[in-house]
Amino acid sequence: MKPVPDAATDPMRLAAIEVVRRIQTAGFEAFWVGGCVRDFLLGHVPSDYDVATAATPDQIEQIFPKTLPVGRRFGVVVVVQNGFSIQVATFRAEAGYQDGRHPDKVTFSNARADALRRDFTVNGLFHNPVTGETHDWVDGRKDLEAKTIRTIGDPEERFGEDHLRMLRALRFAAQLGFQVEHRTINSIRSRAERIQSVSAERIRDELLKLFHPRHAERGLRLLEASGLLRHVLPEFAPCLASPQHPAFHPEGSVFEHVCLMLAHVPADAHPLLPWAVLLHDIGKPETFSRDPITGVIHNYGHEKTGAQIAEKLLSRLRFPRKEISLLVRAVKSHMQFKDASRMRKSTLRRMLLRPTFDFELALHQLDCLGSHHELDTYDFLLREAAELSKRPEVRPPLVNGDDLISLGFKPGPALGRVLNEIRERQLQDELKTREDAIAFARTNLVASA
Repeated sequence: MKPVPDAATDPMRLAAIEVVRRIQTAGFEAFWVGGCVRDFLLGHVPSDYDVATAATPDQIEQIFPKTLPVGRRFGVVVVVQNGFSIQVATFRAEAGYQDGRHPDKVTFSNARADALRRDFTVNGLFHNPVTGETHDWVDGRKDLEAKTIRTIGDPEERFGEDHLRMLRALRFAAQLGFQVEHRTINSIRSRAERIQSVSAERIRDELLKLFHPRHAERGLRLLEASGLLRHVLPEFAPCLASPQHPAFHPEGSVFEHVCLMLAHVPADAHPLLPWAVLLHDIGKPETFSRDPITGVIHNYGHEKTGAQIAEKLLSRLRFPRKEISLLVRAVKSHMQFKDASRMRKSTLRRMLLRPTFDFELALHQLDCLGSHHELDTYDFLLREAAELSKRPEVRPPLVNGDDLISLGFKPGPALGRVLNEIRERQLQDELKTREDAIAFARTNLVASA
């Protein structure tokens, strides 16, 4: 396990070093702590830096000209150094977590006591970037070497202090490719239902990290193995054992299909793509039927049922409306893709011109890779999209309602019908110019008068 090479050109790292240096120069202990130390020792570049110190918030505010009192009553301030926000917290001990989230009592303490109050051993290391010395009071180095997520002290106590830590344990294991230590995972299983007391927003934010494209499959499998899945995603739980037509899904259950799809999600994919995968067949258990004679499995209309379930699930987790719309559209439309090669030109082009098409196409590709591996339709759509990109004149409608009204046509249902027909004929390459569209409108609006 080697620390990252000296990054003299990394401005955030230099700012974090300078914060520690200035606090130490003022006469107080100060260390990098938490995830930045873990990542640093694993050879990763930290995404942010946290500092723990013996200095109080008042003293920190005297040392630095620009600070933000984000959590002052818990001893936390943000120092703005060279344009970067570095969270600085006073060493503290905590006691009494009656609400399963916040400590009832916070007292300022020392570095060792501060380390012992933290969640997992790999997050309990303290590093002095000025001297290069690392303090390990929790056997964090040992667990980094063993690739193990383990609570600091009794897991029952750690999870009792903050129930969200159960999800965080799985997220760190998925993110780092680690295993969850047996006492830790057993404690999660025994108290999994308590996650329901955590706010929907906090659960959503942790699930978004758990289902990051780089490790979404591992995240889902850990969620199921821990017993938490049924409590945080109860709408998805019926998919665990829901069978599928073996001719189209030789992989087995909906759950296995989803896991195989997640295994193919590119690391740089849209962050919501794993959620589209997770939700696209969520309607299958509710629409399951089996032919009494042939035994063939059917899931008629599962995409429409799934879209309804998906919207309720995402709304419950307080997803933004725009993200809900994107995901519900992907779920509702995913079965259209199998018919793409047989569509009318206008219907196909309407699909290709949808603002969400690229996202939906990525889902379709994963759907194929997670089952039969046949990508003929995917390749066909790529070719059609490339061809359509060479026809920019097709993208905007030839005319709109305001255009026709300005020419003297009356608004109303007849006008709407003609506009739709003009667009249909444009996408069929039957009307190609604005003049053609206006001539068509004149003929058909007069005829319908």
